[in-house]
Amino acid sequence: MDFINKNLRGILFCFALAVPATYLGKLFPVVGAPVFAILFGLTAAFWKRPAFFQPGIQFTAKKILQYSIILLGFGMNLFEILAVGSQSLLIIVSTIGTALITAYILSRIMNIDRDIATLVGVGSSICGGSAIAAAAPVIKASDKDIAQSISVIFLFNVVAAFLFPALGDMLGFTDTGFGMWAGTAINDTSSVVAAGQTWASAHGSDTALNYATIVKLTRTLAIIPICLGLAYITSKTKNTAADVKITSIFPMFILYFVIAAIFNTLAGESLPVLAQLPAIGKFMIAMAMAAIGLNTNLVSIVKSGGKPILLGLVCWIFIALVSIGMQHILGIW
Repeated sequence: MDFINKNLRGILFCFALAVPATYLGKLFPVVGAPVFAILFGLTAAFWKRPAFFQPGIQFTAKKILQYSIILLGFGMNLFEILAVGSQSLLIIVSTIGTALITAYILSRIMNIDRDIATLVGVGSSICGGSAIAAAAPVIKASDKDIAQSISVIFLFNVVAAFLFPALGDMLGFTDTGFGMWAGTAINDTSSVVAAGQTWASAHGSDTALNYATIVKLTRTLAIIPICLGLAYITSKTKNTAADVKITSIFPMFILYFVIAAIFNTLAGESLPVLAQLPAIGKFMIAMAMAAIGLNTNLVSIVKSGGKPILLGLVCWIFIALVSIGMQHILGIW
């Protein structure tokens, strides 16, 4: 009862912002519900709200964000992902490594906050907003850093959805080649699907769309090792204890994400209700993004936005080039 009295009003506030954000996200999938939710939260943050909202907002930004990632695991079929995704594994590893190394180097050269650089690198290389949502609690990122990183990723999501099909035609991609390129070089699932659908409509075949989607889901699994690695690094840099136990740094929600994916792979067809859980998880992400927006100062984001955008641009270009290069090396295209 104490938990409800303390948190309910703030949670309902975030829920109310997530409802229209989710609706608009369906109307404009290239933008997506998380971006709309952050925008609504940032706008509502100008209103001086009563203090009793804050505990629930904080709970939504931290705990509900983690619970949402667990529910996304019920959308994973590991057998299907491994069947097609194994062909793209080297490209995925190469692009993720490229993005993370680039983000690290540029953060040192450009003096960008390490948490923002990490989130932009992870979001660019794995799966956009979902990867940022998973990594943020692991590295103990601030709400401002999360909001800024999501904004950077959104910008290049929109550009990629429109630009990639045109570039693919210019470069002479096959359906399979474009699917591989879109699946490994566009950072958010909605933009991958948008680009794949545009290509499919223009070329009269769903091969690229289907291939891009499965490759993208394979990339999503990289959340697991990346978050474990970030947990270890964070324990060394943000924890003053000499000896850090694995139980204190292990992000348990990532373990539950893996369990959810395994359970869905083995029992998903016999339990159709599981298919609804990822949609609930996506709505919960929208709630969490609204909470993050509510806790963020829009003016400070605008003032410091230039360097993260440049970082995201360079990561994005390098990922696209490495994906093309690896396809040539492997003889895929």
